[in-house]
Amino acid sequence: MTDIDAILPQLLSLSHDLGDAGRQWAILGEGNTSARLSESSFLVKASGSQLRTLAADQLVEVSFAPLLEALHSREVWTDDQTRDLLRVCCVHEGVRTPSVETIFHAGLLSLPGVNFVGHTHITSINSLLCSRGGWDLMQQQKRLFPDEVVVCGIAPCCVPYVDPGLPLARTILERVEEFIQRYGAVPKTIYLQNHGFIALGASASEVLSITQMADKSAHILIGAIACGEPMFMSDADVSRIANRPDEHLRQRALGLK
Repeated sequence: MTDIDAILPQLLSLSHDLGDAGRQWAILGEGNTSARLSESSFLVKASGSQLRTLAADQLVEVSFAPLLEALHSREVWTDDQTRDLLRVCCVHEGVRTPSVETIFHAGLLSLPGVNFVGHTHITSINSLLCSRGGWDLMQQQKRLFPDEVVVCGIAPCCVPYVDPGLPLARTILERVEEFIQRYGAVPKTIYLQNHGFIALGASASEVLSITQMADKSAHILIGAIACGEPMFMSDADVSRIANRPDEHLRQRALGLK
C-alpha cells in the first residue's frame, strides 16, 4: 500500500466531517483540507469543490518545493503569478486547480508533527472573529477550561486579517514562528480575523477533535460574554493541565499525542 492509498480515505473522511452541513463549520465551497504524503508532496482540496461531498478526483497532489520557495521569498506577487504558481506546483498534469490557500497548507504541513490540516469557517468562531470585542478577547491567547487545553493546546495563535493567498500564508507563518518562540511548541489552533479557523494535527482524527473542541469553546466564550466578563484560566493553571501525566495519558487515548 502506498502513502496515498492509506492517507486518501482519511483525508476524504475528515473533509466530509468538517463539511457536514449540520455542524455549521463550512458550507458550499468554504474551507479546505490537506494531508502530507511525503517530504516532497501533499494532497490538498481543489478550488471550488465542497468539503461535504469531496471526491478523490477533487484532491490535488502538489509539490512542497515551489510553494515553500514562494512563501519564504520577499517578492511581491501578482494574482497572475500566484495562479501560475498553483499550476506549476501540481505533480500531475491536467488536474484541477488547487485552492489558493494551498500556500499556507504547504507552510503548516512543513512544521514538525503536522500531517493533516483542516481549515473551516465555523459559525460560532467567526461570530467572535468578526466582532471587535470577540477578536480582542481571542488575542489575549487565553484558555477557558481544562479540556480546551488538553485538546486544543496551551494557547491559540491569532492572525490579523490579510488578503487570502501568498500574503495570508506569509503572515500565518510569521505568527506561527512567534508562537513557537513564545511557547516552545507548534500551535494546534489558528484563528484568522474576519476569516476562519485552522486546526493542525498529527492525524485526521486529531484535526477533527480539535475542530470540535474549538467550536465548543467558541460557544462557551459567547455564553460567558453574554453572562458577563469571561473568566479565563490563569497561566499557571493552564501550564498545570498541559503538563499533568494523567492528561497526557488521556491525550494518547484520544489520539491527540
